[in-house]
Amino acid sequence: MNPKNGEGLVVIGGDAAGMSAASQARRMRPDLAITAFEEGPFTSYGACGMPYYVEGLIEKAEDLVARTPEVFQRKYNIDARVLHRVERIDVKKKAVLVRDLRADKTFWEQYDHLLIATGASPIRPKLPGIDAGGMHSLSIIPDSVRIRQQIEERSPKRAVVVGGGYIGLEMAEALLARGLEVSVVELLPQVMSTLDGDMAGLVADALGEMGVTLYLGEGVESFEAADDHVTGVKTSKRLLPADLVILSIGIRPNVALAREAGIPLGETGAILVDDRMRTEVPDVWAAGDCVESLHLVSGRKVFIALGTVANKQGRIAGINLGGGEARFPGVVGTAITKIGETEVARTGLTVRESEKLGLDSVAAFIKGRTKARYYPGGGSIAIRIVAEKGTGRFLGGQIVGDPGSGKRIDVFATALQAGMTVPDMRYLDLAYAPPISPVWDPILVALGKVAEKI
Repeated sequence: MNPKNGEGLVVIGGDAAGMSAASQARRMRPDLAITAFEEGPFTSYGACGMPYYVEGLIEKAEDLVARTPEVFQRKYNIDARVLHRVERIDVKKKAVLVRDLRADKTFWEQYDHLLIATGASPIRPKLPGIDAGGMHSLSIIPDSVRIRQQIEERSPKRAVVVGGGYIGLEMAEALLARGLEVSVVELLPQVMSTLDGDMAGLVADALGEMGVTLYLGEGVESFEAADDHVTGVKTSKRLLPADLVILSIGIRPNVALAREAGIPLGETGAILVDDRMRTEVPDVWAAGDCVESLHLVSGRKVFIALGTVANKQGRIAGINLGGGEARFPGVVGTAITKIGETEVARTGLTVRESEKLGLDSVAAFIKGRTKARYYPGGGSIAIRIVAEKGTGRFLGGQIVGDPGSGKRIDVFATALQAGMTVPDMRYLDLAYAPPISPVWDPILVALGKVAEKI
């Protein structure tokens, strides 16, 4: 055992949630001894920027790092140790077993308070050929470094992205910009399963115009290889030649440590926490991509892995660990990305999701302009709104359009968090100027259309 003088906080995981919690706890309690263990070589980095590093828009991988271990030590008196993997939690002894990966030695570290921020990992199905060279997932900075190295050193010509979600499509764009011939294989009949079908169709159209070939409704069965390097992707319908493959078929919360320690998991399979980010084990907290959250619209528990959520949950945990009082209200599932020049955003529930919940929903779809019709430089925008029939409760919104479209989703996210109805929203006093928006913003037009159906 390695006892501390005074109270100590141990953090497992050195990225968004973990280091947000550590930093906030330090602000609240200068006397608290804080140690963070991170299995990888970096702390506190912007994982969402990795596709843009692969593309070459970001020059160095280190540019994605917000704070290094040295900064945490010097400015915050936080002992952040990279290349240290926690292998076991003993809640009775209040200690964690840590492996120093450089020295390949283990030691026990005691804690008074423990924060689990182990994140999530990409799903990697056990398919023939999946361990061949040139097969990549994108989860941590070293993944993006390996992908970029392969592009620069081996000059691959053809890439296949398996999975049509956010990361998969962002990587398709990055690889296309690198000059590769890019195909996307998706088991579902549409890309972006978090959108309704007509909105996903607009995204598919944008990908096609960019030069990405889509194979929808096709499952991957195996991977071909020669000389231990991938040469093709075999789907249920065809064999696609490939020099490089990106696996982007979803993620799972990293809960093995918690489960083995007897820390309860929730209905989603992620760690169960309350709104203060406490687990059901005394003095053990959890935050970020390894925990489940309350969805404020559906009222159900959900597993949503987003950097925005992880940072907020980490901050909440840190305040409470420091003796303050803060509560995490929940999520509404807001997400945004860019595919080429097309911005894609969503929040709340889709029609499909509301139907699964047994809600009597109505929807409206409109197309409009991002700026006044007569002002140069405007683009198109498509909006879908979902509401509950009878009550008028606003359930969700989706946006696909040219630059200037996507951040309008924040109006919808705010309305969801406030529990507003469509009648409440229909005459919102939204800003207007010809270079920014039409006098009737497309949001108001869409709200008016769905109001007629309630």
